[in-house]
Amino acid sequence: MAWNNQSVITEFILQGLSSSWELQMVYFLFFSLVYAATVLGNLLIVLTVISESRLHSPMYFLLGNLSFIDMSLASFATAKMITDFFREPKVISFEGCIIQIFFLHLLGGVEIVLLISMSFDRYVAICKPLRYLTIMNRRMCLGLVTPSWIVGIFHAMSQLAFTVNLPFCGPNEVDSFFCDLPLVIKLACIDTYVLRVFMISTSGMIAQVCFILLVISYSVILVTVRQRSSGGSSKALSTCSAHFTVVTLFFGPCIFIYVWPFTNFPIDKVLSAFYTIFTPLLNPVIYTLRNKDVKDSMRKLSSRVLKSRKTDHSP
Repeated sequence: MAWNNQSVITEFILQGLSSSWELQMVYFLFFSLVYAATVLGNLLIVLTVISESRLHSPMYFLLGNLSFIDMSLASFATAKMITDFFREPKVISFEGCIIQIFFLHLLGGVEIVLLISMSFDRYVAICKPLRYLTIMNRRMCLGLVTPSWIVGIFHAMSQLAFTVNLPFCGPNEVDSFFCDLPLVIKLACIDTYVLRVFMISTSGMIAQVCFILLVISYSVILVTVRQRSSGGSSKALSTCSAHFTVVTLFFGPCIFIYVWPFTNFPIDKVLSAFYTIFTPLLNPVIYTLRNKDVKDSMRKLSSRVLKSRKTDHSP
């Protein structure tokens, strides 16, 4: 049966973070600042990596891609959430809901593979330093980034393949600030047990397996670093600790949400906000504060921009 014939519901109502008008105004100011900082911070990293020749290396190429993904991940739902603080009810069309689900799983899938690629880059740099530039050449870098998008698209399509054909004919209130797939599936008019098992296996289990692989990878790197006592090893340890912090912040909420996708916990909304809003903000902060090259390059870029503005305004 066709999707349009099955689905009676044409829109969903998002319950948001709070029903209190005062709290919504506080949230509006807070999340507006967070969103602006997220976009500007990640955009600055992307522009810095592109413009600074000293950052034209595999690690920063992957970091620039990560910042682009984080900027997109923060935008797919946050912008609407901010405008929804002034709307009652907070309505999203059926098609808009499906688009949100698609981009959440697309960008999440891309970031998972990209984080694995970044761990591989650090493994080669630390465990095989003499062959680093040979292994991590331009072709290899593109070969790491391109499959991440392919995997992301495949993952997103697999999540939507059955969802779009579900009949929605009853309640249409989603207890979140965006269309989260587990919460949307709960509103279907049929038994979704098989779909629940499928989603747990493809989202929750994949996230857990990838996280375990990343922990093993960084553990091997850590053992290698500890066997050395040079300044370069200290710098490598600092870089890897930043990478692993980002990995933990990304996978932690994701695993919790999708391992128990149909059990409601009071902390679910907080984890959803952390996953979609705060992690993309923390990534540039972590990488910037822990990386001297990025900080120096940002200062140079800012200095050039200020000088060009002064030149433009001079008579």
